Amino acid sequence: MNTIIVDGMAFAMPLFIIAVGGIYSERSGVTNLALEGFLGAGGFFGALFVACTSSLFAASSQMPMYLSMLVAMVGGGLYAMIHAVLCIRFQANQVISGVVVNIIAMALTDFLTSQINTSVFGASSDRFVLSVSNRFTVPVLSSIPVLGGFFTDVYPFEIIIIVVALAAWYLLYKTTFGMRLRACGDNPHAVDAAGADVARIRYVAVMMSGALSGLGGMCFSYSIFANYSAGIYVGYGYLAIAAMIFGNWKILPTFAACLLFGFARSGGYKLAQVLGMPSTYSDLIMILPYLLTLLLLVFFSKSNRAPRALGEIYDKGKR
Repeated sequence: MNTIIVDGMAFAMPLFIIAVGGIYSERSGVTNLALEGFLGAGGFFGALFVACTSSLFAASSQMPMYLSMLVAMVGGGLYAMIHAVLCIRFQANQVISGVVVNIIAMALTDFLTSQINTSVFGASSDRFVLSVSNRFTVPVLSSIPVLGGFFTDVYPFEIIIIVVALAAWYLLYKTTFGMRLRACGDNPHAVDAAGADVARIRYVAVMMSGALSGLGGMCFSYSIFANYSAGIYVGYGYLAIAAMIFGNWKILPTFAACLLFGFARSGGYKLAQVLGMPSTYSDLIMILPYLLTLLLLVFFSKSNRAPRALGEIYDKGKR
């Protein structure tokens, strides 16, 4: 049971912070299918930073990992501005923009990773090798039956994600900026009438979406793969979108959805091991979170209430 919890949390927490980024964008009224592109771009910048600076630190130092998360957030936020400018400034179709941003991110990061490895590091590879993240176990709490798994072999980034998510929750629900951001997704004309700049709020929301997605992408690199390549994120951005929708665009229910997906994934792997199934079945097990997503959406999609102005291009002159 501990293994299911440990591995499930390592997958669910990065997925959760990516989904929180999606909530910020969509609660502001900007449809965001580009989360996968954001997390891939952010992960690329963070991994490139590690590849370029790891020799400056001691072999056992965890400082490159922490710094790479900051770089990933900056990189993801900057890359997200492509989607923001297309949707807000040029009023492009938000769904098409998101899909295109995803495709560009995957193609561009794959190309740049290979070229940088060849020309700078002299290695023919399509990935950046990262250091292994340390883990820690909380004494006493880790010995509690079942629940002790939540305090065993914890990645440091899981604590960082919890802190960032709490800050994101407070900003969204307890501040004037958060109130205006949520109003932009429901009634942007009311926000404009109150003297706030709808476009500026949406720019900030999409940039924050990119930053949080970049953080999640970097965490995935360290927790699951210990290396970065463009192909390791396939499907994770869309799974985060599904968690966001299942969570009704609210942070706490979205967290529960991410836990469900994480435990479905880790539980599937554990089941395969118990049954002695060949390793080739791991690819089949990978579909469990997505299959669960389909089932949940079938039963709960009728109760979902998206922001009323989600996907609508804001026209200041239209009333």
